[in-house]
Amino acid sequence: MRTRKIPMCLMAIFMSIPMLSFSSTPAPDSFLTPYTAVYSTVWKKGISLKVEGKQTLSKKSDDLWAFVFSANSMIASLDESSTFRVEQHQIIPIIYEYKSAVLGKKRTATLTFDWEKNLVRNDVKDKPWNLAINPNTLDKLSIQLQLRQDLKLGKNEFDYQIADGGYIKNWRFEREKMETIKTKLGRLLAIKIIRTDNLDKGKRTSFWFVPKLDYLLVKLEHKEDGESYYLDIDSIKSH
Repeated sequence: MRTRKIPMCLMAIFMSIPMLSFSSTPAPDSFLTPYTAVYSTVWKKGISLKVEGKQTLSKKSDDLWAFVFSANSMIASLDESSTFRVEQHQIIPIIYEYKSAVLGKKRTATLTFDWEKNLVRNDVKDKPWNLAINPNTLDKLSIQLQLRQDLKLGKNEFDYQIADGGYIKNWRFEREKMETIKTKLGRLLAIKIIRTDNLDKGKRTSFWFVPKLDYLLVKLEHKEDGESYYLDIDSIKSH
């Protein structure tokens, strides 16, 4: 029996709080506000699987941050974390950890970034190897925060290098338009972003980020042949 792989978009990528203390006009030279958000996610591939996901951004020390995503159901679980620092609006990953279990099949991966040597150590199934990386390379969880930070800076096009699966991959995004969307937090004005590097593969991924909530991701839609994935914000609280 083939196990189902938990999709990348469970990432990283999720209390009604009308008095939440996020600034509606955040200073462009500041990093994102620490928070915990809860999302409901639905993955459809033959069967429909609904999962609650929790995402947390916290400051560990003066220069270190932690970004964590976790989701659990009766048949699957996913835990991802990225520890990083920020330099001049740029996220510098230090270590990325991934753990998943689907129908009893477990998978783990740890990526450790060595910026003095411009290498990332990939440790998968206890078989580590090194991969050369360029400056500003991200892991596949912290990219969400870098995209939000770049939106705060007013950028309209986004091109990132991601260390993932033993390769360096280019992920590109484009800003489309502002839309008012209905959420459990109420009607919110959001910036719509689409991923453009994989459109030729028949995939379509759209994201909605809300400037009023420090450019938080509040909605995601992913569609490809025979598969779809949806994420919607349920609640959020600042730290």
